[in-house]
Amino acid sequence: MKQSRLNLILVLSLALMASCVKSVKQTPSSRTKLVLLGTGTPNADPDRSGPSLAIIVDSTSYLVDCGTGLVRRAAAAANKFGFEGLKPNRLNKLFVTHLHSDHTIGYADFVLTPAVLERTGPAEVYGPAGLIDMNNHIRQAYKKDYDLRIFGLEKGDSMAYKVNVHEISPGVIYKDNLVEVQAFSVKHGSWDQSYGFKFVTPDKSIVISGDCTYSESIINMCQDCDILVHEVYSLDGYARRPPKWKTYHADFHTSSKQLAQIATKAKPKLLVLTHQLIWDSTEEKLLEEIRNDYNGKVISGKDLDVFE
Repeated sequence: MKQSRLNLILVLSLALMASCVKSVKQTPSSRTKLVLLGTGTPNADPDRSGPSLAIIVDSTSYLVDCGTGLVRRAAAAANKFGFEGLKPNRLNKLFVTHLHSDHTIGYADFVLTPAVLERTGPAEVYGPAGLIDMNNHIRQAYKKDYDLRIFGLEKGDSMAYKVNVHEISPGVIYKDNLVEVQAFSVKHGSWDQSYGFKFVTPDKSIVISGDCTYSESIINMCQDCDILVHEVYSLDGYARRPPKWKTYHADFHTSSKQLAQIATKAKPKLLVLTHQLIWDSTEEKLLEEIRNDYNGKVISGKDLDVFE
């Protein structure tokens, strides 16, 4: 009798475990994924590529900013995680927060490399005033390359090298059957135009600060959003900066204490740090600074981190 009871318990336990495994397997994966392609700053950190990220919905990718190494980081994510939308020839939508060099130095890479690798159709780019001028100058700088690749032995598709540039203002700037993108103004020192973006997909809302100091617009746009991706600088490292750089960073960027205040009011389900200015401090110290004033979930992002 005792053995029979033990056998029954074992059978029931196995059945329960099988049920749990089955329920886990049946849980649908998020349609939307956030991939940090580059989390760096103008500092030449070999472990962090220039500022760039991708939002992937199903198998379509939407890029934000184009720092150093953009296309190769996208290819690395495609290979590592199987993200079809990040294969180089699939890169065709880009949103630019502002025209600082660290956020745009990979623009020629975005335009040309996927075209060489047989992108289908033109690229679509959205960003502040001045982007059309930048695009035209890039095209002029690479004119001999364009001509040779399109009219030479490669017989490249001229449409793959075409870029439709849209200079934006605050509001809904893009919409398709997978995503709606809203642009909103943020304060980034003396830049005349600097934007953050809100991506609304079938299962996620993601807000991206771009580069900025404390901006109420981020609080208003997030309000319980799923993910807030925000730049930040460490007050510990800042304390030892030269006076001119202290003035600069206070006017152009967001301190850890300010970000804690923003996140407390915005209430994101997840706060992801990027463009981390740490200097001679540490990543652990930066997180501690934020957690001193913010009780929500916060992660210091690294290149090729994925969130869903």
